[in-house]
Parts: sequence; C-alpha cells; structure tokens
Amino acid sequence: MFKLSEIKELIKLVDQTSVQELEIENEGARLHIRKPGKTEVVNVQAAPITHTYSQPIVAAAPPQHAVQASAQPVAAESAPAKAPAADLHQIVSPMVGTFYSAPSPDADAFVKAGDRVNEKSVVCILEAMKLMNELEAEVNGEIVEVLVSNGQLVEYGQPLFLVKAD
Repeated sequence: MFKLSEIKELIKLVDQTSVQELEIENEGARLHIRKPGKTEVVNVQAAPITHTYSQPIVAAAPPQHAVQASAQPVAAESAPAKAPAADLHQIVSPMVGTFYSAPSPDADAFVKAGDRVNEKSVVCILEAMKLMNELEAEVNGEIVEVLVSNGQLVEYGQPLFLVKAD
C-alpha cells in the first residue's frame, strides 16, 4: 500500500526528471504515473459488432424547433469562476481520483468552511484505483471554501480547498 506522502514525492520526482512514465508494484498495490505528452495518440480498435434487428431502423429527424434552438449561441448561465484571493492557500489534488469529504457515507465531513486545521489534519479522502488516500491540510489555518462536492471526480493539481493560512 502506498502512502499519500510517498505518492506525492514520486509525482514530484517524475515531474522534475526526463522520465515520462513510472510504474511501481508493492504488496499487490500498483501505482502508474505518466506525464502528459504534447501530442498523445490513442489508437483504439473495436471489434466488429454483429446484431440482427427484427425491424428496420428508422432515424427520426429532430423537431424543427429543437434544431433552431440548438443553432442559437448559448449564454453563459453560471457566473465566471472567481479567482482565489492572493492570501489564500490552495490544497490541490495530488492525483486523479474520486473526492470523498467524509470517511463513510453516514459520517460527518472531515472539514467544512470555517473549520480550523493544522498541517496534519485530514481534510478528505481521494480514491484512486480502489485505494483510499487521506489528504492532509499541509498548512495551519481556517478552511474558507470547499471547492468540490462529495463523490466528484477530481484531476491532478485541481484545487480542492481554499485555506486562510496563519
């Protein structure tokens, strides 16, 4: 099993070197780190699908009002993302995974806006490859905002929390 601090260190090491891809297996747990390439080609080959339909397939055209509505530009419904204040520390995701705000579905969240944390406080769990990784606050301060919702898929480097550091 890999500790979150070990995974962070490995990510930093891969990022700082010319290594493009790293795969490690330890006690049944497997960790695969790959740098995104400037141009990455994905070749997918699909097996032919064979299916016999008992009735002919007829594609219906969408209603004319639906076509007209989709041709119009869509106005931005959500407010533009606000830039974090310069004095706030961002706790970012060290990996791609699923964000969990609590240790179990029926438990209270590790932290919420207004809570005080220290650098060793667990703020969430990130699930990656069926491994539950606890993420620590890294700083002393007050949680100002939780930027993601429970069960949301998060990306590497994505801000999760804003903290007003002491």
